Amino acid sequence: MSKGRLALQGPGEICTNDRDGEHILLAPADDGEVQAVLAWLQPFDVAGLYTSAIANSIDYVLDGARTGRYDLMAADVHPGEKASVGAKLEYEVLRSFNLPKARPLDTRIAKVPVDIKATVGSNWSIPSEAHCHLCICTQVQIGRGRHRSWLVRAHRSWLYRGSGNRDGKRGLAADARDQWSVPLYDWTPLPVNPLTLLTEEQAGRVLAKLPGQEQRFGMLFRYLEGHVIPRSVMATVGAGRHDPLRRARNIRKQLAQDGLTLLCGKWREQQDLAAAHKITLGPEDWVALRLEEGQTHDG
Repeated sequence: MSKGRLALQGPGEICTNDRDGEHILLAPADDGEVQAVLAWLQPFDVAGLYTSAIANSIDYVLDGARTGRYDLMAADVHPGEKASVGAKLEYEVLRSFNLPKARPLDTRIAKVPVDIKATVGSNWSIPSEAHCHLCICTQVQIGRGRHRSWLVRAHRSWLYRGSGNRDGKRGLAADARDQWSVPLYDWTPLPVNPLTLLTEEQAGRVLAKLPGQEQRFGMLFRYLEGHVIPRSVMATVGAGRHDPLRRARNIRKQLAQDGLTLLCGKWREQQDLAAAHKITLGPEDWVALRLEEGQTHDG
C-alpha cells in the first residue's frame, strides 16, 4: 500500500465500530443486504436514471429561467451552490426510482436502509448515522462532464478517521472504494448544455437583454443548427421574460428564410422528421434542421 494511505482492515476482521458493537467486515459477495439491493436495482437503467437526475439537479441549482445561468463551472456560481447539487440529487434519485424517503437513512431498498451520497469533488462525507450501513456513492465531475456510482457498506473501519467534528462525518477510504464496493456503472457522460457550445461572443448576443426574445431565439437556432435544444435552455434564453416558448414558435418563418425548419418534439410527425436525420427529440425538445425538398411538417 502506498505511503500515506490508510491501512485498512479487510473482510473477515472485526470492524472498529465502538458504537454499534462488534461485527465482522464482509466482502460484498458475502453481504446479504448488498446482494438484495443489487438484485432490486438490476432491472433498472441505473446509469440512465442517474444521468437524468444529475442533469435535473444541476438545472435546479443554476435556476436558468430566473438567473440566465447555464454553466455550473462559471465564475458566478458559488462553490456552495456546486456542492448543493449533491443534496438536490438525493430527492431526484428517490423520484427517479420511485423510492420512499425513509428513516433511519435516506431511503429503503429491498427493506434495507440506504444512504444516497454524492460529491462534485473526490470524496463523500459519510455521517455517523450511516457508518456501517449501505451507501450509494456518486461522483460527479462537472468539468469533465461525467459521473459514476458505487454501492458500498461504509464500515467505520473503512472511513478516514476524521477530525472529531460533531456530526461524525468521515470520508470513504479510496482503497475501500476500490476493493470492497460494487460499481453500479462506469463513467457515464452528462448531457451537454447547448449554450456551452457557443463562443463567448455568440453567448453574449443570445443572452443579452436586447434585442427581443424572438431575435435572440433566431440567433440561438442559427448558431446551433442541428443541435437539440431542451426546454430548460429555451427558458434560460428567455430568463425573466413572459412565455418564451410562444416566442420561439413565432420564429418559424424567420428561420425558413434561411432554409431552416424548426421542429418541436411535442408533435409526433416532427419527431419522425428529426429521427430521419438521426436526431431524437423528446416531447419538450426543439431543433432547427435543413430538411430535404418535399419534406413537410405540421405545428
